[in-house]
Amino acid sequence: MKKRIISSILITTFLTGCNTHSIESEPEGKVVVDNKNYTMIGSEYSWKGNNIEINTKSSPDIYELADQFKTLEVKKGDTLKLEIERNPSSITAIKLNEDGTSDNVEIKDNKIIMPSDDGYYIYKLKTTWDKGKETFIFDVNIK
Repeated sequence: MKKRIISSILITTFLTGCNTHSIESEPEGKVVVDNKNYTMIGSEYSWKGNNIEINTKSSPDIYELADQFKTLEVKKGDTLKLEIERNPSSITAIKLNEDGTSDNVEIKDNKIIMPSDDGYYIYKLKTTWDKGKETFIFDVNIK
């Protein structure tokens, strides 16, 4: 047991010491509703920088990811603001409806307008930067 612990410590120390190149942490994405920030769930992250490449393996099902986010209670036609670190060069938004269909959503000035129909919706934002990409998930309940 002691050998495993010592080996783990040595390997970690060696790998940390060899890593002279740093890479920034995953960008964070937030949804702003009524001046309150809600951190979106990130998945499918990849980034390249300083001779290092990071890629996440398969992500959980989109419904599992949505379960990790505290569902926002919003009103029909509300406007939600999106704040994503490092100013992505592109953002594509997809709305998943309760019936299993999906729709592309217009993003204007980093804002999206909520549907005019009651219901539960999951939003998937695909973001891209010069050095990487990430998908963000959040869900809403509209009354």
